[in-house]
Amino acid sequence: MVDVFDEVEEQLRSDRYKSLALKSLPWVGALAAVAILGAGGWAGWTSYQQSQTDKATEAYQTALTTSQKSGPVAAFPAFEAISKTGTPTYKALALFQMGGARLEQNKTAEAVAYFDQAAKLSSNPVLADLAGLNSALALLDTAPYKDVEARLTPLMGEKSPYRVQAKEALAFAKLRAGDLVGARGDFLVLSSSLDNSSDEIRERARGAMAMIDSGSAKDLPAVVKAALALPPTAALPPGPPADAAPNTAQ
Repeated sequence: MVDVFDEVEEQLRSDRYKSLALKSLPWVGALAAVAILGAGGWAGWTSYQQSQTDKATEAYQTALTTSQKSGPVAAFPAFEAISKTGTPTYKALALFQMGGARLEQNKTAEAVAYFDQAAKLSSNPVLADLAGLNSALALLDTAPYKDVEARLTPLMGEKSPYRVQAKEALAFAKLRAGDLVGARGDFLVLSSSLDNSSDEIRERARGAMAMIDSGSAKDLPAVVKAALALPPTAALPPGPPADAAPNTAQ
């Protein structure tokens, strides 16, 4: 427990919070691209729509490769172009990546704006929820508690793939707001919940509770940097997105 206590305290005091949202960018971009590209045999699209989707697919793959090799900031112009000319699904994916690039540059307001646009534009609920979660995480250490709560509450439903991460983020938001009783109650639930895909979340919850019980939580800086672990992988819903065209090459 001592190690967990020290880890949570160090994470809460660190300046690495915003970088955590970036962890989701490579895998979600690749996963979503695979889902779109793997929609072979899906009929009902014109040759023009097929052509537009093929162009968006190629452009996104190229931008994603640049992001993986040189970083999201270097790939920003390519993603920006896709966000203006691509199909709706690729526009949403590009906006998500643009948010990550701005987050890496500590341009929180711009990052949140891009994440919010991606959430609204995406027809895929998994990507929409992930974009919404990233917005909330980016604002966690600066926005009023009510604003953070309003963003996280819709993500805490039983059908949300990120409900556990949203609940953890809300617990840290309560801790930052000074609601130690409410935060401890949330951490207690997280520490023993079976609805949890990550042992790390349970361990962090126990460590946070230890901080609260010891009285050290009240000595945290006004700006709490919560080191929240984003989900490693989430399965996209079956079937192609609304604007995906059949892959006739298969």
